[in-house]
Amino acid sequence: MASPLVETKLFIPGVRGGAVPRARLDAHLRRGSAAKLTLISAPAGFGKTTALASWLAEPQSGNRLVAWLSLEEHDGQPTTFWRYVTATLAKVVPGLVDDALSQLASPQPQVQTVLTTIVNELSCVRSEIHLVLDDYHQVDGPDIAAGMTFLLEHLPPNVHLVISTRADPTLPLPRLRARGELVEIRAGDLRFTPEEVAQYLDNVAGLSLANADIATLEVRTEGWIAALQLAALSMQGRDDVSRFIAGFAGDDRYIVDYLVEEVLARQPDHVRSFLIDTSVLDRLCGPLCDAVTGHRGGKAMLEILERSNLFVVPLDERRHWYRYHHLFADVLRSHLGDEQPGAVPSLHRRASQWYEEQDEAPASVRHALAAGDVNRAAVLVEAAIPTLQRTRQDGIVRGWVDVIPDAVVRARPVLAVLFVGALMSAGEFDGVRQRLDDAERCLDSLTRRTTRELSGPLRPLVVTDPEQLAGLPGTIAMYRAALALHRGDVPSTVKHAQQAMALAADGDELVRAGASALSGLASWSDGDLEAAHLSYSDCVERMQRIGHIADILGCSIPLADIRLTQGRLGDGLATYERALGLAAGQPEPQGGVLPGTADMHVGLSQVAYERGDLTTALGHLSRSQELGDRAGLPQNPYRWRVAMARLKDARGDLPGALELLDEAQAVYTGDFLPDVRPVAAVRARVLTAHGYLDEPLTWAREHGLTADDDLTYLREYEHVTLARILLARHTSDGDKASLREATDLLQRLLDAAESGGRTGTAIEVLILQALARQADADTAGGLVDLGRALGLAEPEGYVRVFVGEGPAMAVLLEATLAQHGGSAYVQRLLDACRQTAPASGPAERPAHVDRHVPHLVEQLSERELEVLRLLSTDLDGPAIARHLVVSLHTVRTHTHHIYAKLGANSRRAAVTRARELGLLPSTSRP
Repeated sequence: MASPLVETKLFIPGVRGGAVPRARLDAHLRRGSAAKLTLISAPAGFGKTTALASWLAEPQSGNRLVAWLSLEEHDGQPTTFWRYVTATLAKVVPGLVDDALSQLASPQPQVQTVLTTIVNELSCVRSEIHLVLDDYHQVDGPDIAAGMTFLLEHLPPNVHLVISTRADPTLPLPRLRARGELVEIRAGDLRFTPEEVAQYLDNVAGLSLANADIATLEVRTEGWIAALQLAALSMQGRDDVSRFIAGFAGDDRYIVDYLVEEVLARQPDHVRSFLIDTSVLDRLCGPLCDAVTGHRGGKAMLEILERSNLFVVPLDERRHWYRYHHLFADVLRSHLGDEQPGAVPSLHRRASQWYEEQDEAPASVRHALAAGDVNRAAVLVEAAIPTLQRTRQDGIVRGWVDVIPDAVVRARPVLAVLFVGALMSAGEFDGVRQRLDDAERCLDSLTRRTTRELSGPLRPLVVTDPEQLAGLPGTIAMYRAALALHRGDVPSTVKHAQQAMALAADGDELVRAGASALSGLASWSDGDLEAAHLSYSDCVERMQRIGHIADILGCSIPLADIRLTQGRLGDGLATYERALGLAAGQPEPQGGVLPGTADMHVGLSQVAYERGDLTTALGHLSRSQELGDRAGLPQNPYRWRVAMARLKDARGDLPGALELLDEAQAVYTGDFLPDVRPVAAVRARVLTAHGYLDEPLTWAREHGLTADDDLTYLREYEHVTLARILLARHTSDGDKASLREATDLLQRLLDAAESGGRTGTAIEVLILQALARQADADTAGGLVDLGRALGLAEPEGYVRVFVGEGPAMAVLLEATLAQHGGSAYVQRLLDACRQTAPASGPAERPAHVDRHVPHLVEQLSERELEVLRLLSTDLDGPAIARHLVVSLHTVRTHTHHIYAKLGANSRRAAVTRARELGLLPSTSRP
């Protein structure tokens, strides 16, 4: 399938040789570099794009970067628009906005969150960046304006926005104008001066005209560039140039039609027919033009048109794809409608057929709709959706929901149900039940037709694929199960999942796999992890039969998580390794590594972490990061950050851990899997372990957690976290009531974990019980609990769950050795405890700045000081990120904060200022 993003829209248009130099206009554009926004607003044909391309092509001092985006009407959806903006920024600074791209890949991206990420990352780039949005009027509207206004308000000083448009955009122009943050270029600025008209006609068009004729033409066209170009074409080969110029007049509304008529009338019939027939195309290439016109030679014709300056613009360096100048295309289409109105549908239909043959469903559907053939569009959509779902391109399907008329959808039960899947994948559940009800009524209607039990008139129904129709009852039941799960109705989820299994058509493994997964989620929500694992295993087996390997990777996450919760580290490890093996055996998809591969490495890092192998854990997280966001599922960005935060905390880097957890919360994306370990609870645990209790206590209170709560598996992690907080409060201030609450809560948690077969949780709770008894002067009881934990943990090689408890655990382990004699496992844990740095206390609060500099209004944090020290070396940004084991985005954010606090605008200036303030050692000078 073709990529949903058209890469050629990110190319800066080339500048033709012999273009008229326009020094005054270039100077005007250069002034825009000092403002937030340069606005080029003028009617069609005034040379906005050409002026921008010429200015950007001139030699520049410094290291200016240009991100270009040519916009089209169907880019007006916010997600599509911001994906293109992000893509063009990533093109000029590779890797710059990976986090933003990841957020946009989620089912319901929050535009302001995405823009915050983009702004933060842009602010860390030392180069000057021009973001150019050409033909902005194609997308202007309230949905886009809200995000654009936010971007303008928070634009970093090194970034300048350039907008080319036919009409003033709905942006706060008066406010920007009053602040001096707006440079405007209007039609009067773009018009050719008499000198430029003369230069164009003489040097570019090759017309030797008298000065009087040039002056007349300049007055008649008022410097309108498109009119001059068309006039020059009309004058080629004329003997009566002066008479033509003298008679050249008219209202702006008719000039273009008049001139194009003159141009078209002078073209050979086959050229004129080619131009008009292919005007229905947004993009042109030789084979596509051949299909639409019904003649061969399209590639050669496009090359002739380009050489003849007949308003064709190349879209790639290979001269394969072109487009017509927008104004020229508009006029051509107008002539097509006037001359051959009956031909328009057939031309679009041919284009649709060609795109269908190229497996480019989106373009094929678009032309079918333009042909007015909504039934053909519906057929194409029905055929394309299964493949798009298999390759996780649900966004394209979601877009079709809005363009296929409801009446057509209602008449096609298969399409109606497929659209339900697209809506649910996008997290849109409103109206889904009604759609499913309508689809079932369609099925009932078809049944009554078959059995001739007709009780009244029936609307016509269309079935393209009988096999898909036969699978609808099972699919509908599966979606009802998903809808019930979304509502939190576990019994209904189970009921509908069972119905889906029973109703699935023969060979419909996809429905049965989905029903199994939903049954597993229902069991998971009830805490029955073994049943959940069985259901998910069945799902994986079915997915493997039909080759849905990417889905298997997604299912491997809950499968392994269940085993880890059950205390079966080896089985969890095997699950991830099997999934990686399956992925390695697949051909690489168009985007690179199979989605989900990066997630498997995050999972493997968790197992290594639990076994105390921090080096291996770091290696897997680094590999996941190297694979990039395209190799990860939508949830991978936050899962990676949580895993890396735990690793950093284990290595004594509390500030780094907290930063990553904050990032994880910001990029969190949920799915149908229950969030059994919320990021906020992980943060509360980390702070508690280091003696900071204010925030964790506030977290527990705000989340309604008490020691007397009824216990459920879904909140088990949070309640264990609460027990940790209560124990830490007793350690901090000797509060006996907190110790009693913790002890009672831990016993209830242990009973629940043991009855549910959650051995991983039981190990942790037993350890906490041992520490609680130790704190209550019951060392003997503590050793009993610890002995039970050791017995459960040793076969699976648990290390971190013991070592993470610090010196208090070392005391208990020493007592265990003294009481029961030598044990290689206990000795290993004790050695690991002794090698681990003790947890920091409140005196080392991570947000505190130890090194106060009186001249700074805002002091640098410890992590910023560390980044500053690395900035003074020869390491580049990626190398610094690798050294600190953080994302490049994090390094850039710190760098931006350092610049702001030191009043610097470059790396060299920041280092120099830091040395002046004594934050860095001074360098010796010769």
